Amino acid sequence: MQRASRDAAPAAESAPAGRSDRAAATPQIQLIPASAQGALDAAEEAVDLLLDSGRAPGDVLVITTGEPHPWATHELSFGEASYWAQHDAGDDVFYADAKVAERAGARPVVVVAVNGGPESAAASALSVAHARAGALLIVCGDPQRINSVLGAAV
Repeated sequence: MQRASRDAAPAAESAPAGRSDRAAATPQIQLIPASAQGALDAAEEAVDLLLDSGRAPGDVLVITTGEPHPWATHELSFGEASYWAQHDAGDDVFYADAKVAERAGARPVVVVAVNGGPESAAASALSVAHARAGALLIVCGDPQRINSVLGAAV
């Protein structure tokens, strides 16, 4: 948790008067090239590396643009109230589909798996992810597809 505080400190020092630290922060963006079929696996590997490097599970939000992550599908089978209660608890990595990602709150790290879906889903997911990511935004998918929507999204 200290690492996240240290990451946010420079943004806080340079924030103009009247602006919050959150509004002043610009996340670092990393692109992990992957096919649409491999984007979810690439996102999982990124999450594993984040956790292995000491990042707290509650610091991470994963957004998918195509098929939902299996965890999200499983948790939603118990109902939306239970699913969103886990988000609000902030104790673990949270997985959201692009269609509902706007409802998710900010987290220090957001990982986007561009694993299919329409261009509008990718654009929406990238825009929401950029707004929600505090320190780091990791985008997994086809670089050409990502670059075609990235300019409009962020």
